[in-house]
Amino acid sequence: MSATVQHRPAVGVVEVTGDPLTIDDVVAVARHGARVRVTDRALAGMAASRAVVESLADDDRPHYGVSTGFGALARRHIPVARRAQLQLALVRSHAAGAGPEVEREVVRALQLLRLATLATGRTGARPVLATTYAAMLDAGITPVVHEFGSLGCSGDLAPLAHVALAALGEGQVRDADGALRPAGEALAGAGIEPLVLAEKEGLALVNGTDGMLGMLCLAVHDLRTLLRTADVAAATSVEALLGSDAPFAADLVALRPHPGQAASAANLRALLAGSPVVASHRTVDAHGRPECTRVQDAYSLRCAPQVHGAARDTLDHAAAVAGRELASAIDNPVVTVDGRVESNGNFHGAPVAYALDFLAIAVADVASMSERRTDRFLDVARSEGLPAFLADDPGVDSGLMIAQYTAAGIVSELKRLAAPASVDSIPSSAMQEDHVSMGWAAARKLRRAVDGLGRVLAIELLTAVRALDLRGAATGLAPAAGTGAVRDLLRTVVPGPGPDRHLAPEIDAVTRLVADGSVVAGARAAVGHLD
Repeated sequence: MSATVQHRPAVGVVEVTGDPLTIDDVVAVARHGARVRVTDRALAGMAASRAVVESLADDDRPHYGVSTGFGALARRHIPVARRAQLQLALVRSHAAGAGPEVEREVVRALQLLRLATLATGRTGARPVLATTYAAMLDAGITPVVHEFGSLGCSGDLAPLAHVALAALGEGQVRDADGALRPAGEALAGAGIEPLVLAEKEGLALVNGTDGMLGMLCLAVHDLRTLLRTADVAAATSVEALLGSDAPFAADLVALRPHPGQAASAANLRALLAGSPVVASHRTVDAHGRPECTRVQDAYSLRCAPQVHGAARDTLDHAAAVAGRELASAIDNPVVTVDGRVESNGNFHGAPVAYALDFLAIAVADVASMSERRTDRFLDVARSEGLPAFLADDPGVDSGLMIAQYTAAGIVSELKRLAAPASVDSIPSSAMQEDHVSMGWAAARKLRRAVDGLGRVLAIELLTAVRALDLRGAATGLAPAAGTGAVRDLLRTVVPGPGPDRHLAPEIDAVTRLVADGSVVAGARAAVGHLD
């Protein structure tokens, strides 16, 4: 997913203390390779809860995951002599994923988050499990995890089992150079001893929502940049289409006090401030009558803060969900603070799945509005005097006609991806696990949607800055400082208007500027703060 937002590599170490990690911590380790250190306090807490589990090791009474089977086999009593074998068998049997490999950053995120849960001391796992996971992350050893296998209830079982299997020295991994290697060989090369599991530890390694949560954290981080980029693109389009900035006035926006709407409108005002193009159609004739006869802009221009703002508020909700999940200790059973070992339902992924699905809806709608602005530039009936399809010689040249097709095709895909996964429960484990969240599936489709949004915004920017250049050539008017800075940035990778050229490389070049945050950074450098 090459258009996923990337940022400057993180520096330093993320400490796993038993307290909640942040979204930035997850991104630093998962995407940028920050090192991981498990603190002595966390290791001591793990040792204390491990003592509780070990006190049950010889107990004949049933304790789920310690002296019983799993899922629909939970009523099967496991004799003491076979309880360690039970954990190994769990990991091997649950590593049942299928399909293509998922991305390295996703695997690293879920591994870090499982490590963070172990470090809370609520799973009853030994400290060596946490230190082994940290060592694998630091060595760049990434277990092979597959696209299919998680129903998002009892956690992301198959993905987490593949990670656990690699920690045991079995299965396959990617090393720091990306080469596919047997796990045992890679661990030996890094000086890491394979784990040998004790009672409950296999369950502690697989029973969490870490995959879907890791992808939520990455998406929240990326969408912060993309929604600012959407404001930059909208402002550039408003200006190049001779739109008005009047609807973005603070007093008008305050009549509907949604915080995201206010932030988006403030960005649009800052980006359009001092625009000679916008000012050019505020003129009046000798009788004091407005020379511009347009009363209202199309919704895709005028209502940008309402749509972008709603997406921002949705993102804030999703970030709050992610924050609560990062503060959670998800396992079943758990070792409570007062030393009980209790079964629970916290592994159900519904809270995360709903947030993931909600974000996919917002992403599709922001992209849809962006594509509508792109399309306005290309239609002579709506582009306020621009040449058809922004072509150099319309008829001989097609201009950006097919770039809009590409955006439309992506938007259509995003609408399909906006269909919620979380309503599609399917029973499993002989009806013991009769309602599941499908949160992993929701996360996988959101990653594709985030990628698509970046590409659609890139096409809008490519189109809008060509229109600004054409407008400037016809009128001699310069754009605003913010939009002009973005135009100048794009011109470092894409030439200005002219006869038809191979467009795919130009779309890719602008997509990279969107994805690495350069578009937002360029606008900020010109106008100062953007929310």
